Amino acid sequence: MTAIDPEALSRSEAKEARKERLFTRINKADAWFQVLGLSWLTPVLKAVAGDNPQAQAKEIWRLLGVPLLAIAGFLFVWASLAPTVQTSLGAIPGPTQVWEQVENLHADHLRERDKEAAFYERQDQRNAKLIAAGKEDKVKERVYTGKPTYYDQIWTSIKTVFFGFLIGSAIAIPLGILGGLSPTASAAMNPLIQIFKPVSPLAWLPIVTMVVSAVYVTNDGMFSKSFLNSAITVTLCSLWPTLINTSLGVSSIDKDLVSVSKVLKMGTWTKITKLVLPSALPLIFTGLRLSLGVGWMVLIAAEMLAQNPGLGKFVWDEFQNGSSQSLAKIMVAVLTIGIIGFLLDRLMFAIQSLFTFSNNR
Repeated sequence: MTAIDPEALSRSEAKEARKERLFTRINKADAWFQVLGLSWLTPVLKAVAGDNPQAQAKEIWRLLGVPLLAIAGFLFVWASLAPTVQTSLGAIPGPTQVWEQVENLHADHLRERDKEAAFYERQDQRNAKLIAAGKEDKVKERVYTGKPTYYDQIWTSIKTVFFGFLIGSAIAIPLGILGGLSPTASAAMNPLIQIFKPVSPLAWLPIVTMVVSAVYVTNDGMFSKSFLNSAITVTLCSLWPTLINTSLGVSSIDKDLVSVSKVLKMGTWTKITKLVLPSALPLIFTGLRLSLGVGWMVLIAAEMLAQNPGLGKFVWDEFQNGSSQSLAKIMVAVLTIGIIGFLLDRLMFAIQSLFTFSNNR
């Protein structure tokens, strides 16, 4: 009979314990991988850790290989069919031509930043000479007014959509809570929701523009009129999903919990903060995610129509430009809009994961 080595058994148990702890960490990290759209990292890490490599390879293929194959197939079809479609601006650009414009737009941004740095350097030198000559009264600080680059347009659109989205959320969540708690308030709001929810941003924009021009008469305020026009249009079109989902979430609270709140004689504020909001958060965040997506689509249309700074204006300007490179630049903008929309949704889902236990994706 073979004797069992206690030391070898102890090493084996320690190894298994370390592996178990490693798998626990990987499973915890999986929740964040899914939030970030990187769920394929989980089977990769498990395979490296030695957890059934064959089964993990199938998961890697499903989560990473298939999407990459689909993207490659899309690029192949795009590259094959694009030259066969002729437009007034020439053939539809393929992936190679679009990527060239990505590089050109990046190079334009770098050149513009160099011009800006040179402008401020010359201004500082001129002011230093004036100060040295005792002519401080002639010192002037001017702001660089060069053309906005593609990155500047992206940043402008992101700031605008978040500003409008936050205003819409600040309006929609309290109204949704009120509608969910009070059948009377819900009955009062329902017809207004049904009437205004389908209204296009193209219909809201002229009204918003006239109202902002009449009310916001200052020319040196914190916000430009074009920024407010776009942001308020986003607000008017994006608040409805949050309002509806908040109202639904609040009205769907377990009746037993409502009864408990009555027994405990909770005040209105305590009831909302301790009972209503925690129970309704999953649906509220679903509404917020939908609202942000709607707001992003609305913003691009509003910028195109009103010629307000942002990605929408960039697309319209390139369309009007009509150069041989314009179509490729428009396609760069289309891809940028889609990628940013995806990232905004992932951002909202990450915030949702911090505050709720919902698994909705």
